[in-house]
Amino acid sequence: MKTSFPAYARAHLRPIGVVTLGFIQDSRAVLLLAACGTLRINRLLVAAILWALTSALLGGCGDRPQAPQFKLTDISGVDFGKALNLTDHNGKLRTLADFRGKVVMVFFGFAHCPDVCPTALAEMAQVVKELGRDADRVQVLMVTVDPERDTQQVLKQYVPSFNPNFLGLYGDAGATARAAKEFKVYYQKQPVKDGGYSVDHSAGTYILDREGRLRLFAQHGAGAPAMLHDIRILLDAS
Repeated sequence: MKTSFPAYARAHLRPIGVVTLGFIQDSRAVLLLAACGTLRINRLLVAAILWALTSALLGGCGDRPQAPQFKLTDISGVDFGKALNLTDHNGKLRTLADFRGKVVMVFFGFAHCPDVCPTALAEMAQVVKELGRDADRVQVLMVTVDPERDTQQVLKQYVPSFNPNFLGLYGDAGATARAAKEFKVYYQKQPVKDGGYSVDHSAGTYILDREGRLRLFAQHGAGAPAMLHDIRILLDAS
């Protein structure tokens, strides 16, 4: 009397291995099934094995899109950096949606910053210059973390001095805090000897693609060549 395929597998092949759809756990189980089953089972089994192996080979050899080879830190998919609601140095209310279609570089700093901020803005100005005709497809935004001193007029003089198309953004204390929290930026007033104050803050530039998605983080000192390389990738991919 013939033993059914499932019963035979349960009775004799469990210690050796089982065959599952699309994945063979033990080749010895396949050989036993092929030798002991009926002719119909053999044909179906061989066909299934050939289909599985062919699918695996084709899947392994097919063209797959490669991930971009960024030089900066790839933070694609993070759950922050999705919104800004501030006023630009021309007095216009701005959100990130206003710049959809452009690669956006967001930097948090302040006009009285002695070294980090002007260095970062100078590097971004170099990047934009190197982009040539593609410069119009990139927008640089500097969000002030010193809204008390960085008024509209101060930002209007300071930020465009690096590039006429750069925009300075500001808000009241609450709006500034919300923007910094959205981009996980630290800032804190620090008194100085002359009785005034400076502002300690996170140093780095966030880069969004043309769909408004946060993609990259450039640490301070990453350099213009690395930013230029990665922005070109985003421009070509969008």
